[in-house]
Amino acid sequence: MRSVLKEEKFLLLGALVAACAYPLEHSLLAAGQAVSLLAAGVLIGAILLTSLRVAHHAELLAIRFGEPYGTMLLTISAVLVEVVILVMMLAHTSSPALARDTIYSAIMLDMNGILGLAAILGGLKHGEQAYNVDSGNSYVVMILTAVGVSMIIPEFIPHGRWQLYSIFTVAIMVVLYAMFLHMQTTRHSYFFSYAYGPAHDSHEEGHDGAPIPVTRHVVLLVSGLVLIGLLAEVMAKMLDAGLAGTGVPAMVAAMLVALLSASPEIVTAVRAALNNRMQSVVNIALGASLSTVILTVPIIEGIALLQGQPIEMALTPVQTAMVLLTLLAASINLNDGETNVIEGMTHFVLFSTFLMLAALGV
Repeated sequence: MRSVLKEEKFLLLGALVAACAYPLEHSLLAAGQAVSLLAAGVLIGAILLTSLRVAHHAELLAIRFGEPYGTMLLTISAVLVEVVILVMMLAHTSSPALARDTIYSAIMLDMNGILGLAAILGGLKHGEQAYNVDSGNSYVVMILTAVGVSMIIPEFIPHGRWQLYSIFTVAIMVVLYAMFLHMQTTRHSYFFSYAYGPAHDSHEEGHDGAPIPVTRHVVLLVSGLVLIGLLAEVMAKMLDAGLAGTGVPAMVAAMLVALLSASPEIVTAVRAALNNRMQSVVNIALGASLSTVILTVPIIEGIALLQGQPIEMALTPVQTAMVLLTLLAASINLNDGETNVIEGMTHFVLFSTFLMLAALGV
């Protein structure tokens, strides 16, 4: 028991912060903007540490069940973190485009930030890094379809017909994800794996032969998600109060949600690239982008339908251009089964452009 408590010190710390934050919530909000911002920073730190533990348990479960279930568990857990934080923030923010901007930020972070950084670092260490080209092609075309249907086409839907199109979007995203899961776990599962050989497998982290207690890790993973929801509710209020009237671009909150949910993926992807396992990087970066769109959009649209109020999901012209540039670059770079530093740099340049546009408030 003592060893478990020591291992889960981050979860315990998050629980302690939540236990302190709830009774002190009104006092902190009444203490002024600076105190609210400081409290939001502490809560963000607690959420980040908790999300790292969620990712850790997802990784161990991934090792237990193997690929392609491994990457699927990791990406779905990250998307669940994002959805939990996003739903809590939507309840306490005045930004009508928070959901749209969060999904857009997640795509930029996953496809340009994670993939670009991993390809650069891995390329500098190993040169060209191989992966299964079928996975890259499958992911890119599905991301293009999902983003196009749920975040580009809505710009052209008459306002009076938004509910009908929202219902269609929810249904078609569910169908698309069901088909993707079927493809990933049955006949086409080999699309998302790559045979590295025994030299790689012997050095893979987590394969030490020790039994992995599934029930314990599932319980701790779910507990971490619940804790993140509790922390996010207070954090949303503190952040909204702390940023009110400061002129900080609305995109900052969306980028924060995307970063908090993707932080474990960043660590895992960079570690995989340095271990010359680019297939894991492709699965994480592109799988997370696809899961973000295909899972988050139906939830947000469902909330809009229940409330009877449309949520702004259509990308702006600049956001549309950035997403299309990203997908075009990915379709070219991921079409030969190998990545290198130059390809990584093209994505990192696009990520830097995204940050610059966010700083400009565009």
